[in-house]
Amino acid sequence: MFTLNISIKLHDTDAAGLLFYANQFRLAHDAYEGFMEEIGFGFASIIKDSDFLLPIVHAEADYKAELSVGDRVTVRLTTEKVGDSSFTLAYELLDAEGKPVGSVKTVHVCLDKVTRKKKALSGDLRSALESNS
Repeated sequence: MFTLNISIKLHDTDAAGLLFYANQFRLAHDAYEGFMEEIGFGFASIIKDSDFLLPIVHAEADYKAELSVGDRVTVRLTTEKVGDSSFTLAYELLDAEGKPVGSVKTVHVCLDKVTRKKKALSGDLRSALESNS
């Protein structure tokens, strides 16, 4: 499990000072980027040096409680499923007391950088993802 601790910023909120719904996806994506860096697949190297891309092809979120400016949030990321050319990540957002305040799920597909066609996940990436189950 990968964990990221974040504080809700003013720019994350709407006019009422509550987390703007789309920004729950941004919090999850921040955790995704940190996770990928930790397992050796940072996006700078993927974009510059690899022969593949990992776009998100499906995303969903549930909102379970309000988050306001200054609230501390822990995002827990786990690998839910690894297929031949895709993987699903699950994110749980917890408040400072550990109470669930939201959840996100994203599905990613591996594409050949040139042809933009699906390709199999590399063995190294597959192993790293599976170790986070």
